[in-house]
Amino acid sequence: MGQQIVAIVNFPPKRVAGFKSEVLVLGGVPEAGDVVLLQPNMELPNGTKIS
Repeated sequence: MGQQIVAIVNFPPKRVAGFKSEVLVLGGVPEAGDVVLLQPNMELPNGTKIS
């Protein structure tokens, strides 16, 4: 909590592994088994468009 991440929230709902998903959280995979969430390098207003 208290951190911002990069996510896409305007996708239609989709079933992923048996769960309803409405958000795509973006992350990188630097090594096998690791996932690092993408974060802005400065605070942005929540809901800022990504380009």
